[in-house]
Amino acid sequence: MILVHLTDLHIRPLGLAAYRTAETNMLTERALRAVARLRQTPDAVVITGDLTDNGLDSEYAMLADMLGRLIKVPVYVIPGNHDRREALKAQLKHLPGVNDHPDFVQYTAMVAGHRLVMLDTVIPGSGAGTLCAERLAWLDATLAADTSTPTIVAMHHPSFACGIRHMDKINLQNPQGFTAIIAKHPQVKRILCGHHHRPITAQVAHAIASIGPSVAHQVEFTLGDDPGFWNLEPAAFHVITDMPDDGLITHTVYVEDYPGPFPFLPDPDYPGRP
Repeated sequence: MILVHLTDLHIRPLGLAAYRTAETNMLTERALRAVARLRQTPDAVVITGDLTDNGLDSEYAMLADMLGRLIKVPVYVIPGNHDRREALKAQLKHLPGVNDHPDFVQYTAMVAGHRLVMLDTVIPGSGAGTLCAERLAWLDATLAADTSTPTIVAMHHPSFACGIRHMDKINLQNPQGFTAIIAKHPQVKRILCGHHHRPITAQVAHAIASIGPSVAHQVEFTLGDDPGFWNLEPAAFHVITDMPDDGLITHTVYVEDYPGPFPFLPDPDYPGRP
């Protein structure tokens, strides 16, 4: 299995920048082109929310155009706090699973022998996330329906604090219920998140949870109560692959090209030479 995890695109209407500076349409197009150039074709692409900056129809239309032109494998999406659930359901209805649930954007899919559970954590009118009783019950029942297939849960809001406190204030607001459900289901191997615009790894019950970096702008690294700022650190995405003896492995892949490739030519004095 090769699964590409993108997050936090923040698509804007044509010609407009996010936060007056971040050219998120250009940055997303560049990232999707990098995905399309991967030497090994992925089995699917997962995008964990903040597909758009304001949930406008014109923003979803921009994203649909990019995906249609550049990505030729299945694309699975969920909303983030910058999305509008109803607009996403209407404008991206051609994507698999988007309208499977009557109220939320959550569904399951099979990707190369692995089960993908896409989970909606949006609270309309809030930057924070939640899993109400209905969504928690859906998650528990969905996981209980297949306990033998290795499973990946994808959601926008992480369920753990990472120390960047202005972001931690708007993460999943009721993480205990989510963690308790994950703990019941050892087939859950990975939890994929967005929202924090940084590559961050944690443990949730027995599972490894990872926040993907944004393909656009990044949140500035600072631990504590500093005010939040963003920057244009190199954009990246995650590629998850299944290794026969070691399970799921996550790689960070940078969008930009850098000097190289250069051959490995060990110096004659290299101490590791046979």
